[in-house]
Amino acid sequence: MFTYGVFFKEFQAEFGWSRAAISGASSLAFLTMGLVGVIAGKMNDRIGPKVIIVASGISLGIGYLLMSRLQALWQLYLIYGVLVGIGFSTHDVITLSTVARWFIRRRGMMSGIVKVGTGSGQFLVPLIATLLIAAHGWRNSYLIIGSAALLIYVVVAQVLSRDPQGIGLLPDGDSNESCANGDRSPKESVTLRAAARTRQFWTICVVEFAIFFCLLTIIVHIVPHAMDLGLTPPTAVGVLSTIGGVSMLGRIVIGTANDKIGGKRSLVICFTMLLCGLIWLNVASQAWMLFLFAVIYGFAHGGFFTVMSPTIAEFFGTGSHGLLYGIVLASGTIGGAAGPLMAGHTFDVMGSYRVAFLILILLAVLGFVLIMLLQPSREGDTRR
Repeated sequence: MFTYGVFFKEFQAEFGWSRAAISGASSLAFLTMGLVGVIAGKMNDRIGPKVIIVASGISLGIGYLLMSRLQALWQLYLIYGVLVGIGFSTHDVITLSTVARWFIRRRGMMSGIVKVGTGSGQFLVPLIATLLIAAHGWRNSYLIIGSAALLIYVVVAQVLSRDPQGIGLLPDGDSNESCANGDRSPKESVTLRAAARTRQFWTICVVEFAIFFCLLTIIVHIVPHAMDLGLTPPTAVGVLSTIGGVSMLGRIVIGTANDKIGGKRSLVICFTMLLCGLIWLNVASQAWMLFLFAVIYGFAHGGFFTVMSPTIAEFFGTGSHGLLYGIVLASGTIGGAAGPLMAGHTFDVMGSYRVAFLILILLAVLGFVLIMLLQPSREGDTRR
């Protein structure tokens, strides 16, 4: 997912496509990811993750393999925007919804540990892609990455189970005696219909829109922006990889903190870091300044991608967690689709990302205010 910016300049150099056109395929992929993610989340509530992960892995792998044969812009939208987007659709909604059922006491921390996988991928794979492109060209690089993704998805899916109860276990590895008081059982009664009646659910959806709008714009455009400022391609990719590396720390720290201070306060911390990073990005003009931005922003990035799933469980329980989290993620992917497209169009028109980055600051302020106003759901609101 985080290598698209690495291939950005390759597409421009070979095909002469505008940044808005290239960004549009990424936007379509995130829209596809969000829409299919809702369906996948609902299916995960019923049948568990194994079959769903295999199906999405096949779509992702085939999509990346076909990217190596890319010749026309419509193919980019079909292959990356649709096939790869379907492959992306399960990466959070299935994995984190499964984690939410397996853990209660340390749900945030375990979500953070699982999301370190994303952070390590974000740190390593852009660097690997850069080396592959230099050694073998971008087309062969897509072949190699696609083959690896296909293999990993299919193999790892075989060891996933929907919940511990399905194989005779209990959340957190507890014994029957430790759960006898009933306090350890997740809330199972909050349905989509009940959650949809609450202001909290739709507030979280809008917040997720703002988060993804900001985060995916940065992920798609930070490499070309850094190269515009004069950084070499390996150094520019290093900024992206630094975001991934620092995000691993953010995932663990914010995930662990979430278990102690709750989702609202954790999100406030993330938005504060995001705002600091975006304000700094507007004045950053040298390599060290971009790497400092990557450190500040990367911490918030990792926290955001970790805390939302346990926050949904905190507010609405785990009975329909896959479906509810899928809808929240779908709201986010609309922002993740609009943000990179907006930034690409703004650059094509104005020749810089300055206005785009200012818009990101405004969206981050909106998300911060909404989280500050968020109040816990009343029991009666979510059990009607």
